Amino acid sequence: MPHFDFQQFRICHDRCSMKVGTDGVLLGAWADVEKAQRILDIGTGSGLIALMAAQRSQAHIIGIDIHAPSVEQARENVASSPYASRIDIELCDVRCFHPEAPFDCILTNPPYFEEELLPPNEARAGARHTQGLPFATCIEQAHRLLCNDGSFQVVLPHSAESRFTALCVQQGFSLLRSTTIHTVVHKPPRRILLHFVKSVHIDTPVVRTSITLTAPDGSRSVDYKRLTRDFYL
Repeated sequence: MPHFDFQQFRICHDRCSMKVGTDGVLLGAWADVEKAQRILDIGTGSGLIALMAAQRSQAHIIGIDIHAPSVEQARENVASSPYASRIDIELCDVRCFHPEAPFDCILTNPPYFEEELLPPNEARAGARHTQGLPFATCIEQAHRLLCNDGSFQVVLPHSAESRFTALCVQQGFSLLRSTTIHTVVHKPPRRILLHFVKSVHIDTPVVRTSITLTAPDGSRSVDYKRLTRDFYL
């Protein structure tokens, strides 16, 4: 399918390294962005997460990506949306990105398949595997680009939670909340959403929740519908 329609915008993704998927929708709907003023979307792809963040906030948003066709198409998606005046899409490696001011929120659906065989498509490989942007580098750059007490919010495979969290703590982040994602009831979780803060002085306990995406009849669950009610048609 060359495009995916949401309530307030259309995402065309036929030239993007990664298509619209559940991971991006989950992060875009779950992230705490309502009070953010400056948001960075690392690895923006089609611009999906940037557009979802724009719908849920009044922030100025910058999406960056290293895949030129994705950047071109993300710019087209933004230009045709109601949020074009607040979103900029840049062709840039995060390691070479030097904005005029820090961000108070960073979002990313990072590459994460470290141990699986690389897929045959080079662009898809770069989007899905940490060979291009290792976890430690992603975390280091997020810390560099965030203001004090800024938020760093990600979606990951559940199996990567412990390692990613340990690296974040080493870098100077504290985990504020997490949501475990089950595809169906009684199956191990597949994904996890994590919300870190650039601070080592968080005294409150981590808020841990979970949701299941699919109801017993195969439809979207009540919790998933509630989370995405402002986006899915």
